[in-house]
Amino acid sequence: MRPIAALSLSTSIALALAGIGAAQAATVDAVLLQPGAAAAERDVLIVLQAKAPKELLRRDGDYRERRRALVAMLQTTAQQSQAGLRRWLDAEGVSYQPFWITNSIQARLTGAQIQVLAARDDIEAIASNAAVTQRLPQHEDQDAARAPTAIAWGVNKIKAPQLWALGINGAGVVMGNQDTGVRWTHAALKNKYRGWDAVSLEANHNYNWHDAVHAANSSCPADSPQPCDDNSHGSHTVGTMLGDDGAGNQVGVAPGAKWIGCRNMNAGNGTPATYNECAQWFLAPTDLTGANPDPDKAPDVISNSWGCPPAEGCTAIAGTEIRAAIENLVAGGILFVAAAGNEGGNCGTIADAPATLDSVFTIGGTQSNDTMYGSSSRGPVPAGPGTGASNKPDVIAPAVNVFSVVIGSDTAYNVKTGTSMATPHVAGAAALLMQVNPGLKGNPAAVAEILRSTAVPLSTTTQVCGGIPYTTFPNPVQGRGQIDMVAAFNKAEKIFADDLELIVP
Repeated sequence: MRPIAALSLSTSIALALAGIGAAQAATVDAVLLQPGAAAAERDVLIVLQAKAPKELLRRDGDYRERRRALVAMLQTTAQQSQAGLRRWLDAEGVSYQPFWITNSIQARLTGAQIQVLAARDDIEAIASNAAVTQRLPQHEDQDAARAPTAIAWGVNKIKAPQLWALGINGAGVVMGNQDTGVRWTHAALKNKYRGWDAVSLEANHNYNWHDAVHAANSSCPADSPQPCDDNSHGSHTVGTMLGDDGAGNQVGVAPGAKWIGCRNMNAGNGTPATYNECAQWFLAPTDLTGANPDPDKAPDVISNSWGCPPAEGCTAIAGTEIRAAIENLVAGGILFVAAAGNEGGNCGTIADAPATLDSVFTIGGTQSNDTMYGSSSRGPVPAGPGTGASNKPDVIAPAVNVFSVVIGSDTAYNVKTGTSMATPHVAGAAALLMQVNPGLKGNPAAVAEILRSTAVPLSTTTQVCGGIPYTTFPNPVQGRGQIDMVAAFNKAEKIFADDLELIVP
């Protein structure tokens, strides 16, 4: 078939929907069908059968044009295919939240209503939207006074300062972070926030911040109109991406970049819907009312220090929806960097999305003495929907006693440990490469390949996983090794636009 530019959008969507309607019972999470649950309300995700025909999208041209076409296709597919279901929900008096990035609807339904919907021929699946409790890294007293560290050890380890000396600090790159939120007024973060105008000394949070939690707690109001953080985990990771307070605390890899943020966890508790909502917002950021989405304001890279384990609510169905959301982000030209997890050091412990997914750049952790972080999750990853890269993680980065921002005050810093801390090192590294070679923007596969191919294997580990010798790279323990920004810079600088075309999947 011809690419989308050669067909009208409505014609393309009509072709995609033409096969929908064959009678087939929807797949329903077993937990939603327990005896005696007919009257009890459950938080669910209703997944529609219709899928946007992404194969019709052009693969050439400007990445922003491709992203606009992708968003339009996803939105139109959802609008057309959800119409009947939304009329039914309205008639039932059910409040709901639709998502176009995965063509799904989140709602609270009784067991009886779930059974009615399961018989509809336009519904593919009904998943539990149970909260997922994250095992977030702990830190020391967040209010403790800590002396300036100059350049944090992890930033030095990956050789980012050598690029700063050449004027490469991530300028012109926008980085996204979805986590527990951000203390945006922190001295190391405020001037890096895309919503802050250092001239007028005013903030504009439209298109720069979104709260997908929609519930209040002691630290954040419901639908917080400005960035807030109820845990420190999010602020810490943003600090490692780009933090620099100008007073001796150089904790971030790409201090010249800008950040935008989405809160996807309530004090560490997320749901598939909050993860998907942030993914949708990043693909086409909106104003604070959730209106007027603009794909041109999407970030170039997103740092993700969270996981969605099946045992804690991310079932096979909900996990598939998270995979679809992430694959759409990557199709939109956004590099998705994610933590491997902290369930190591046994083999086969990278078990949860998003770390398991082929479309994701998965990060393991190291210590300052160039050994593996003991709890860094290892591969191999079993083959399955969206997986098959048994050699996960892709690369490794500093993870232990990482010094960065915490939320006790606008000048508070402390250490955390985990692959959550390794991940923003790599997101920052990607921002540096995108400044070195702007042709890397919108080409996540090319950025990932440069970081993989220039990584330096650790010689200190002899662990074997998946039957792959520890002397063979990539392997399921450390992937290709620890990122090296000097080597990555040298490669990125020499790649021309024609070469980049060859790396696009």
